Amino acid sequence: MARVISIVNQKGGVGKTTTAINLSVYLAKLGRRVLLIDLDPQANATSGLGIDYNTISIGLYEVLLGPNSLRDVTSPGPTENLYIVPSSQNLAGANIELVGHPEREFRLHNEILNIKPDFDYIIIDSPPSLGLLTINGLVAASEVLIPVQCEYFALEGLGQLLNTIGLIKEHIKADINILGATMTMYDERNKLTRDIFEELYRYFPHKIFRTVIPRNAKLAEAPSFGKSIWHYDAASVGAKAYQRLAREIDFR
Repeated sequence: MARVISIVNQKGGVGKTTTAINLSVYLAKLGRRVLLIDLDPQANATSGLGIDYNTISIGLYEVLLGPNSLRDVTSPGPTENLYIVPSSQNLAGANIELVGHPEREFRLHNEILNIKPDFDYIIIDSPPSLGLLTINGLVAASEVLIPVQCEYFALEGLGQLLNTIGLIKEHIKADINILGATMTMYDERNKLTRDIFEELYRYFPHKIFRTVIPRNAKLAEAPSFGKSIWHYDAASVGAKAYQRLAREIDFR
């Protein structure tokens, strides 16, 4: 059965989608069957893998609120063993439309149950918010990965996120665990980075990944070409960092 990992941080610009794309690709490169679900209405994971979301006739929106299943909307990714459930801007209305839906927090969870035997990993790229879509992503997951940017303001809101995860564990789904936090946009020359590390240990004792994702121009450029970092520049320091992160997660 697949490990279902939701990548979550309600603050935007922390490398969440970059992590979702590149972690998925490098897990696939390890020979694991991986499904990347783009739960973000901005559809950045979709476009970041070279799919034009404007051409999508059915996507995740039609799964959450329509008659379609995840199998109906799953497409092969740009590398062997990788598959993607694309998003579209239609998904923006789902936070409101799901409110009156029966079992609204379980829509994605129930769909994933049907396909878990087909994959080794299911990676969910959640929106930068704590709305119903993100809650669906958390309820569907067994593990939560939190990318944290190496800047002071990136720590704001972590307490709220951890409280939300705690409420879900208490009231909705007990078997959800924090896989860990990974540092993104890391610059070892910056004293602030060391301060952020110390603060993170307060939030996540023993749950910070050894792999840190450096601030790297190639990582920033790759999505504009619709490519993962492996396809764009596999020799870059950013590529090697995500390769190490995939191995570290696969080992756990």
